[in-house]
Amino acid sequence: MIIEHRTYKIKPGKLHILMDLYEKEGMAVHKKILGNQIGYFYTEIGPLNEIIHIYGYDSLDDRAKRRNELSQNEMWKKYISKAIDLIEYQESKILIPAKFSDIK
Repeated sequence: MIIEHRTYKIKPGKLHILMDLYEKEGMAVHKKILGNQIGYFYTEIGPLNEIIHIYGYDSLDDRAKRRNELSQNEMWKKYISKAIDLIEYQESKILIPAKFSDIK
């Protein structure tokens, strides 16, 4: 398994607007296509106005296949067209579990 840790820096004052939009218009298709959503968080202390998604994939190929399918989905495209102006930047990290990690 690999873990993708995505961080989105949201424009000030727009975090809860984006989370509401995601819940209403993006979450169902996002979770259906990407599959294993380990967590969805926002920051309260430290760097503010950040949303973090964590997903598990079988492999980099599995991730690429699912991300490609998501990018072609009309419902997702509609959601992104509304969400994009609320986001300042995003960062994606691929994490590999250590052999002794509880997540495999």
